[in-house]
Amino acid sequence: MRVTLAQLNPVVGDVTENLKKVRNTLEQGSSSADLLVFSELFLVGYPPRDLLEKPALIEKTQQAIQELVNLSARYPQTALLIGAPRPSGLDTGKGLHNCAVLFYQGKLLFQQNKSLLPSYDVFDETRYFDPAGQVQVCPFKDEVLGISVCEDAWYDPTLWARRLYPFDPIKVLAQEGATVLINLSASPFQVGKEEVRYRLFRDHAQKYRLPLIYVNQVGGNDELIFDGRSMCFDRTGEAVAILSPFKEELVTVDLRLSGTPGLYTPQEKIAAVYEALVLGIRDYWGKCGFSQAVVGLSGGVDSAVTCALAVQALGRENVLGVLMPSPYSSPGSVQDAQKLAENLGITYKIIPITPIYQAYLESLQEPLQIEEVDVTLENLQARIRGNILMALSNKFGYLVLSTGNKSELAVGYCTLYGDMSGGLSVLADVPKTMVYELAHYLNRGAEIIPQEIINKAPSAELRPDQTDQDTLPPYEVLDAIMNYYLTEGYSYNDLVKLNFDPEVVRWVIRAIDKSEYKRRQAAPGLKITSKAFGMGRRTPIAAKFEI
Repeated sequence: MRVTLAQLNPVVGDVTENLKKVRNTLEQGSSSADLLVFSELFLVGYPPRDLLEKPALIEKTQQAIQELVNLSARYPQTALLIGAPRPSGLDTGKGLHNCAVLFYQGKLLFQQNKSLLPSYDVFDETRYFDPAGQVQVCPFKDEVLGISVCEDAWYDPTLWARRLYPFDPIKVLAQEGATVLINLSASPFQVGKEEVRYRLFRDHAQKYRLPLIYVNQVGGNDELIFDGRSMCFDRTGEAVAILSPFKEELVTVDLRLSGTPGLYTPQEKIAAVYEALVLGIRDYWGKCGFSQAVVGLSGGVDSAVTCALAVQALGRENVLGVLMPSPYSSPGSVQDAQKLAENLGITYKIIPITPIYQAYLESLQEPLQIEEVDVTLENLQARIRGNILMALSNKFGYLVLSTGNKSELAVGYCTLYGDMSGGLSVLADVPKTMVYELAHYLNRGAEIIPQEIINKAPSAELRPDQTDQDTLPPYEVLDAIMNYYLTEGYSYNDLVKLNFDPEVVRWVIRAIDKSEYKRRQAAPGLKITSKAFGMGRRTPIAAKFEI
């Protein structure tokens, strides 16, 4: 059997355009295959979230399903397997299933509902869907299809600290006589997950001695980035095809062929992060309908990396840099920002904030009793800059890309309505140490980020002779503690046992916890790690928990 893996980029909620992608895929020659496989919930895009609660979307989806029935009649040699939400028809429960639907020769031939509904991290499928009542196989041509949806394939005791689900759908499909396993997926990117997926699906193929097809969504939807990396394995677990990461691709495989040893090579970590962020920027910008992007350039590494990523995503003609020197900006920082803009070939503007800042000082001298530059005046400067960027956004429809990194957001080293202003936070899940890795990666062919920016001590430059390390621990220490605390769930005592300074540990943990109110008001941030701020994090603000 010949199967086409359709690794495509749907738009959430745009049923008409997503259906058009199906039609175009058939017209481009994929009708020569016996089976054409799309990703999970492809008709509505993933994740549709509360759009699923709109009856009009479900009605439109059902109309699209009828169009797929008609479309399959026009291509009688090719079956279509596609993900869609469908009403359960029951009076109890949520009334909706997450389905894989098979169309063939003008008929809706088969439907397998998703059995395992994740409700951890960014997933909340029990909010919208009912689980499948049963798991069945589907005879098709000379094969018996064992069809599953995303999480159904993730029942693996080695992946979880405790068992999340009562049964294994893949095992059931194999026991029911499947001759090929097919998984429709919308599995978001995170660093290191690609290799976990590869091992998981390879092991399924080896364990059950069955060829396996895995089709994953690609593209950015809000905070989530989907890397694709769809795969096909033979019955021994050798890869027959590994699709490219972070781009749309159609690949047709013959299930009779054996795989090729060594076909799979994991992508280099920093290269994957780079591609993920570029895709996340491009899709957020494009799917939200912005005309251009604007970045405040401070002469620091965070804004430099953000701007360089934006240029890669959108093209230099669609990125505006804005330099906003204050009384405390060093001449070197202004020059470094200009050099960056020139290296990137972008248009930039210089809008000094000193006159506006002086006006603030005059107006606030009496009520604030100003004697020296303190955190209030530092934040005033940041908020002036934020207002300037948002004014450009309001006037011209630009997307403001905020530039704060995960380390700063973690401990609240950022200003509400200042440097946190924006429509998308590009580095919100990128620790400071990784920002430097990205800078070096961007410079791998030629100098894009000026070396002066990489070499200088990080500084907000909001008061005389300021550096980040006046307030924060060294970033390598901060990032390590942050990772253990947020990702691994380590406690204060656990961290002290790792020989971190007890006072530093206490400060970092308290700073992370008390800064939740700031992060709740931050721009959406692109997710690249297993524990990102924003979507999927449900930490209370008004709470007290002693460390």
